[in-house]
Amino acid sequence: MLKRLLALTITLFGTALMGDRAPGQDLSVTPVTPDEISRPLKGVIELYTSQGCSACPPADALLKHYADMPDTVALSFPVDYWDYLGWKDTLATPRNSERQRAYAKARADGAVYTPQVVINGVAHVNGASPKEIDSALEAGWPKLVANQIPVRFWNQGSTIVIQTGGGRKSSPHTEATVWLAIIKKSAEVMIPRGENAGKTITYTNVVKELAPVGMWSGKPMQIRLSRNAIIRPESEACAILVQAGDGGPIIGAAWMGF
Repeated sequence: MLKRLLALTITLFGTALMGDRAPGQDLSVTPVTPDEISRPLKGVIELYTSQGCSACPPADALLKHYADMPDTVALSFPVDYWDYLGWKDTLATPRNSERQRAYAKARADGAVYTPQVVINGVAHVNGASPKEIDSALEAGWPKLVANQIPVRFWNQGSTIVIQTGGGRKSSPHTEATVWLAIIKKSAEVMIPRGENAGKTITYTNVVKELAPVGMWSGKPMQIRLSRNAIIRPESEACAILVQAGDGGPIIGAAWMGF
C-alpha cells in the first residue's frame, strides 16, 4: 500500500486554494477561501471491535446509526488481540490494534478494550452505549470546531484529490498527519467458533487499510493520488483523517464513497 502511494503529488498554496470544485469542473477555476471547503463536523467515531468479543455485537450494530449521520465520520477498526479465545477475526489487522494502543499511550490511561469508541482522537467511551457516545460527541464538539481545518476530497478522472485549508491562528496545532482510510462499507460475517459462535454479524465502514499520505504544516495544501494505486474491487469508500501527533486529536476529516 505505502509503495503504491508514492505516486502522489503534494502542492502547497499561498493565500488561496487552487480551486474547490464539484466533480466535472475544471480544477483551475473558482478559487475559494479555506472556510468555504467544508462544513463543521459533528465528530469522528472510531469503534475498536472484535469478532471474538461477546460484548461487541451491540456496538457493531450501533455504529451503523452514526455512519448514517451526514456530519459524522464513523469507522470500524477490528482488532486481533482476542483471536486466542477460539476464533481468529477475519477483518482484524495488527495495525488497528497498534492504533488503539497508541491512543491509550497518548492519553496515558492504558485503557485498551472492546468495544471501545474513540471520539475525535481524544476521548474514549463504551462503544455499545449511545448515551456515552452522544455525551462525548457533545462535549468534544466545541474544541473540534475551534481547531478544525476544512477538508475536501473528490475524484478527478484517474486521480483522487485532497484539499485542506490552513489552521486558525488560535489553534495549538501547526502540524498533522494526513491519513487515508480504505473502507468496506458493509461486511457480513458468520462466526462458527468463539464467544460469538453461531452469530452472523454485520460490520459497518470497516477500515481495510490506513496509510499516511502527507503532512499538513498549518497551511492550505493539496494532495493528488493515483486512483488506480489505491482503489481495488472490494473498496467501497475512502476517508481522510487529519491527525495531530501519534494518537492525538483529529482536526479534520472527510468522506468519499464510490
